[in-house]
Amino acid sequence: MQIAFVKCHGSGNDFPLVDARDLDLPEDAWVRLALGLADRKGPVGGDGLLLLTRGDATRAFGMRMFNSDGSEAETCLNGVRCTARLGFERLGITEARVLLKTSDAEARVQPELAPGVTTIRTRVGPVSTVAADVGLRIAEREVIDAPIAGLPSNRAFTAVAMPNPHLVSFVEQVDEAELVALGDWCEAAPALLPARGNVSFVEVRGSDATPALFVRTYERGVGLTNSCGSAMAASTYAAARTGRIPFDCETRVFNRGGMVRASATEAAEVTIAGNATFEWEGRIEFDPATGALGTLEVVARRPAEVAAWAAMLAGL
Repeated sequence: MQIAFVKCHGSGNDFPLVDARDLDLPEDAWVRLALGLADRKGPVGGDGLLLLTRGDATRAFGMRMFNSDGSEAETCLNGVRCTARLGFERLGITEARVLLKTSDAEARVQPELAPGVTTIRTRVGPVSTVAADVGLRIAEREVIDAPIAGLPSNRAFTAVAMPNPHLVSFVEQVDEAELVALGDWCEAAPALLPARGNVSFVEVRGSDATPALFVRTYERGVGLTNSCGSAMAASTYAAARTGRIPFDCETRVFNRGGMVRASATEAAEVTIAGNATFEWEGRIEFDPATGALGTLEVVARRPAEVAAWAAMLAGL
């Protein structure tokens, strides 16, 4: 069968995005498609696979996201923006509730972050800091800016379920080797965190008037990544919950992939506005039974969008 897709990214978090609303494939075929299309050594590559799916009575459409290792994530906020854009364009709307694996999100078109940069705002929550919701097997009800017994790190963490699990630690300077070592430990599904988790080291930057965060994340099922939208959201909420930034304050959140504008409320809702950039469109033959991919055909390119995003990055 032939699979059409859009190669897209949110804050540098890149994906092949498939309109799957009329595709009826068994679950193991979606896993095989994710493993093939998101493979960095393959013809496309990405941090995972996004699917635009059907909605329900209250949600115009949905999103599924498979990591590059084939595991399915509860959410991906960079992916939500890209999927929402495709849903908006296919349905001729500018805002909607988006059905996710275990929750939903509000999405709407926003004024451009920079000239030519299509921007989508998403709102999620309430998020949870209950340790069991994060997947931690500990006696404490929650972890807020405190060490976690059994974790091979003495750093203080805040545990947040977006609903996908996040451990956020605020640091003076990100040590990538330390982050990768801790991320690898969590990726091995230890008894403390059997469903694994995303780990972020976060630097607080900017000023009281214009706060900013720099987030570096080891993403579950992916590894060290240039961008993770739910990690940026979790870090924003953790920073507000621990008093490092005010609630209801627009904050610039940076990572290696780019920048979003985010805020968190005391009611544990997080809003993120960021890019949803479409780079090119392609199609490829796919065998659902074996996962084999045929020759990639690029059918359209979006050079203006690529240039607009590059110009925005250059100006940061």
